[in-house]
Amino acid sequence: MERNPLQRQVAYMRRSLFDQGYLDEQFVQLEDLQDDANPNFVEEIVTLFYTDSARLIHNIEQALESRPLDFIRLDDYMHQFKGSSSRCVRTFQQVKQEHTILRRKLETYFQLARQAGLAN
Repeated sequence: MERNPLQRQVAYMRRSLFDQGYLDEQFVQLEDLQDDANPNFVEEIVTLFYTDSARLIHNIEQALESRPLDFIRLDDYMHQFKGSSSRCVRTFQQVKQEHTILRRKLETYFQLARQAGLAN
């Protein structure tokens, strides 16, 4: 089947996301779960992740700004978000920045895939 230019762009962008390390085997596993009954499954899962993670980022920021620091609460939030609160504030800021970049890239990818008429 010949791909139109938009479909080629989607394929290139997907490959680029893998090459840059933004996507990995877990993304492929999500794609494997997608079918005709739920053609937007991957996008829905990613959207849910970003809804939950945005809330957690906000909670972590508030916990880091509060005095005295509530390490138990901070540990809980960090555990929910990334797995460990032993990371320093700089690492959290880097995760937050990467979170934003990846969200933009995936939003663009899903939008382009919809325009191309491709299942994600």
